[in-house]
Amino acid sequence: MSDTIEQTLQASISDPSTFWAKAAEAIDWERRWDTVLDNSNAPFYRWFTGGRLNTCYNALDRHVEGGRADQVALIHDSPVTGTVSRFTYRELRDATAEFAGALRRQGVDHGDRVIIYMPMIPQAVIAMLACSRLGAVHSVVFGGFAANELAARIDDALPKVVIAATCGIEPKGVVCYKSLLDNALDLSIHKPDCCIVFSRPQIKTKLVAGRDIEWDEALAGVEPAECVSVSATDPLYILYTSGTTGQPKGVVRDNGGHAVALRWSMENIYGVKPGEVYWAASDIGWGVGHSYIVYAPLLSGNTTVLFEGKPVGTPDAGTFWRVVADHKVQVLFTAPTAIRAIKKEDPQGTCVEPYDLSGLRALFLAGERCDPDTLAWSERTLGVPVIDHWWQTETGWPMASNCLGIEQLPIKPGSPTRAVPGYDIRVLADDGKNVPTGQIGAIVVKLPMPPGTLTTFWQADQRYVDACLSQFDGFYLTGDAGFKDADDYLWIMSRIDDVINVAGHRLSTGAMEEVLTAHPDVAECAVIGVKDNLKGELPLGLVVLNSGVNRKDDELAGELTRLMREKIGPVAGFKLVAAVERLPKTRSGKIFRGIMKKIADGVQWKMPATIDDPAILDEISSALGSLGYPKISLVDRLKLPVKNSARGAGGSFNRPHAVNR
Repeated sequence: MSDTIEQTLQASISDPSTFWAKAAEAIDWERRWDTVLDNSNAPFYRWFTGGRLNTCYNALDRHVEGGRADQVALIHDSPVTGTVSRFTYRELRDATAEFAGALRRQGVDHGDRVIIYMPMIPQAVIAMLACSRLGAVHSVVFGGFAANELAARIDDALPKVVIAATCGIEPKGVVCYKSLLDNALDLSIHKPDCCIVFSRPQIKTKLVAGRDIEWDEALAGVEPAECVSVSATDPLYILYTSGTTGQPKGVVRDNGGHAVALRWSMENIYGVKPGEVYWAASDIGWGVGHSYIVYAPLLSGNTTVLFEGKPVGTPDAGTFWRVVADHKVQVLFTAPTAIRAIKKEDPQGTCVEPYDLSGLRALFLAGERCDPDTLAWSERTLGVPVIDHWWQTETGWPMASNCLGIEQLPIKPGSPTRAVPGYDIRVLADDGKNVPTGQIGAIVVKLPMPPGTLTTFWQADQRYVDACLSQFDGFYLTGDAGFKDADDYLWIMSRIDDVINVAGHRLSTGAMEEVLTAHPDVAECAVIGVKDNLKGELPLGLVVLNSGVNRKDDELAGELTRLMREKIGPVAGFKLVAAVERLPKTRSGKIFRGIMKKIADGVQWKMPATIDDPAILDEISSALGSLGYPKISLVDRLKLPVKNSARGAGGSFNRPHAVNR
């Protein structure tokens, strides 16, 4: 008889060394570990100390040697170029070994850093795996990041080589990455030894003599590189989280714990067996892309899909379903914001009809909180279980989920179900005590964190302690607020900073957003707390309507206000509503609630590096102006007074960023 999720969770918490030693048997080790959980330098815990392995070998070579050489490992589906390409495990292994040889010829060795600045093309995956093959530390920077942000990452990671492509392709047009890279290198203090540039036919750009090498030229005549043995505790990659605090935080992932946890997660959380097709519709520049486009599926022997497109506009709201049908995807993972974008364009779900989705078993959602309406629409449209789950860039893999490979629990819309084995999740009050069932508090994880989670910030141990470990002794601070119910289900209601105080009542913006999205005309929304002289704060709702819906503002506001009074109560004091065409988001789909609050409150804010379209903020300012708030243009915003706060300029905590993400 299989263990239940409760039994598995308790086993992982009561005896983590035994639990994860068993999971580690699924990974090939050159040398087995001396200690499973090393707590000798707490709170900097380490997993599988003394063990040696190679992540690329586990992702590619062992499958080639173990009978999967001719199985498709990677499918690249690019609606923006109208192409589909496939790599078997043998082909991907050979291409990776060859490019690793090219990096070695440029002097890249174990421990060196390499920055990868590329769009969603196979060469980006090959570059990541080639670095891990050599024991080099890769840092993927989201393609199209502004030059100053790329320069900041170059100066922090000090890469020996930068790998880039000439351009990326967006629905609005071609983005020249090479010019952004050139500008970044002009700005950066550190200069890499060379840049390897993959030329795409959409843009041919001039190379800088003595610095830039074209991809094919770099490969000419190289010897394929073998896998380099590394310590389990050696860093595999640095992934910078972006925020408004200035200096980016480089999340460090190790080799051993990462391989064990991600391999375990594929079968136990996602219910995906080796050989099956899995698609994470994200970007390799984000944590989801690292974990579930590249490493976890390949470590597990799956076929993974690399998608160069958008949920809508490439060409329509049916593109996801076309990919699922064409490639026989069995499990799909994307962000709620992607589903909301599809739902906005296709509220009745008719774009599904042309496609055979009979092979799809489940849809997993993470990144933004999944409102019950989005979950229900997905279930109706797809006819499969829709699993809301929760994790962060810092953790690298899910903290809470309905674990399909262990025991499928009843779905409660709005909850990511229960803690995943390995995570001892608590909800604490400001004094560090457990809050009663059903009451909102800070969501934390008791140390030690399981394998695969961040080990520190790159070259910034104290910053890691200050940001993540200092508020509650012995706990990792997730930065999210929520509660547990009587069944131990976890409810993520908002970021800690998004819990608003209305006349002394602590209220969750997430709960209010649930109410607004339940209205049949609302595609998505954001609720922020704005200053009020009488009540301290008042909730303000910004709503995006479904395509084709045209409503009078006062009529819609009245309906939403009555709905809020009915579901939350008059205590919410909800009456401020504005309809907008779109919401400001990161490129991975997270909504910038904090910046909208700053605009409404009239305090200075910094333009975020990850914003999808800065012009949206002018539209938001105009919408706030219709409610009586000052209209502040992007030009005028720098003239605003800086808010005095212990949090620093811009008023944002240096706290973890939830995944997408």
